Amino acid sequence: MPIVALVDDDRNILTSVGMVLEAEGYTVQKYNDGAAALQGLQDNPPDMAIFDIKMPRMDGMELLRRIRQKTDMPVIFLTSKDDEIDELFGLKMGADDFVKKPFSQRLLVERVKAVMRRAVPRDGAPVATDATKIIERGKLAMDSDRHACTWAGKPVTLTVTEFLILQALALRPGIVKSRDALMDAAYDDQVYVDDRTIDSHIKRLRKKFTQVDDSFDGIETLYGVGYRFKEQ
Repeated sequence: MPIVALVDDDRNILTSVGMVLEAEGYTVQKYNDGAAALQGLQDNPPDMAIFDIKMPRMDGMELLRRIRQKTDMPVIFLTSKDDEIDELFGLKMGADDFVKKPFSQRLLVERVKAVMRRAVPRDGAPVATDATKIIERGKLAMDSDRHACTWAGKPVTLTVTEFLILQALALRPGIVKSRDALMDAAYDDQVYVDDRTIDSHIKRLRKKFTQVDDSFDGIETLYGVGYRFKEQ
């Protein structure tokens, strides 16, 4: 039974969303602030989490920053209707999706299902086809079964969304992938994202690879067209 951590200082949301998720078959861990959630997430890691951004003691952004130091667990942010800047910061920090308040509980459940489908199951069962389980492209190696990625033998920790975008590019090196094509590879059909979402994920991918190899240039931008993985 998949485990979802729900972190929000609004007890009405904790109660109502928790009940809806439980009705869908999820086990729900509830926390009413980021500080309490941080310890709980470390002691009992869930399969994914939903964070409100604005919370006392520790907000959702800081909570995400801290857990990203130790895990690539999928995270959905709950954000206020007009907080576009929060979305941009969240994407740069590794959030997988956003749902704006006020939201339909059914929409949130569908987003949770979509993220879970993109994630690797806890039992390690593969979600990729045989042809895409292991990819080796020069210094890059990706193993879908283990959700593992290395560059020149050094591990690179990727979120589910980052992994799927890079996998789509690396499957056909030298071939340009439009932003729409990368959206299709990384997101469920029921999830809408705009161009800036893909751009933010690409920037984060480059940053992560540059941290292990400051000469990394494996992802090329073709302005007005899309991105491609550079042939090694």
